[in-house]
Amino acid sequence: MSVSILILTRNEETNIGACLDCLKGFDDVVVLDSVSTDRTRDIATERGARVVERPFDNWASHQNWAMEHIKFHNPWVFYLDADERMHDDLRAEILSIALDASRKEVAYFCGRRNYFMGRWIRHAMPPGMIMRFFRPERIRFERLVNPVPVIDGPHGYLLGMFDHYNFSKGLSEWIEKHNRYSQAEAIEGMKVLASGGGTIGDLFARDPFRRRTALKNLSFRMPLRPLLKFMWMYLLKRGFLDGRAGYMYCRLQAMYEGMIVLKMRELAMRERGQAL
Repeated sequence: MSVSILILTRNEETNIGACLDCLKGFDDVVVLDSVSTDRTRDIATERGARVVERPFDNWASHQNWAMEHIKFHNPWVFYLDADERMHDDLRAEILSIALDASRKEVAYFCGRRNYFMGRWIRHAMPPGMIMRFFRPERIRFERLVNPVPVIDGPHGYLLGMFDHYNFSKGLSEWIEKHNRYSQAEAIEGMKVLASGGGTIGDLFARDPFRRRTALKNLSFRMPLRPLLKFMWMYLLKRGFLDGRAGYMYCRLQAMYEGMIVLKMRELAMRERGQAL
């Protein structure tokens, strides 16, 4: 096929097999593994993937390294995490784009369905568009976590979506992971506050990516952020329609927001020579 697949892993033996099974037919599947200590690399190799190893430092640096050093066999790349799954409609759409030489876009954003407690969290966490399909020589990434793409050229939006099983390793792993993420988000938040990054006008931009980035930058300046996030997801986004799973998911996201707020406060106090 005319599309390569990139999967980032670290100790993903519980997920990588199912992820690769949904990618049958792609002739170039690359697993960039961050020195796993379980069977991730063995499972990937058994299923025909190319395995490249590199110690993880941060998200932007890791993904930029992949863009610069991995020799993909095809000009277009679709990126998946091991806990994500591709469906036939999305497969057909990206293959059609890759075969169309007349297209000017060099990257595409894609929707993602998030699952929790066996249910698609359709309302509380609707499929926000994230950049996953691209020509690697035209893409670079910024931010320590939840990286933002810097795209050299026009971009578009895919109709198809993929599934995300974010809790596939259990709730404890999710909390541990988001404890690490919150530290990186706090550092990025302090950078935004120091630089005054973003403009209010971007909140009304036509492009969804610009609106989402502006809203995230604005959120670092808002008071009562954990409470506001819960109300935004559960009431304004109608997360209550997702039932008990939606309620619990909104609570977890509010908790995560609270961790970011506290860690930003800790960083600010450290800069003044104070302890939290």
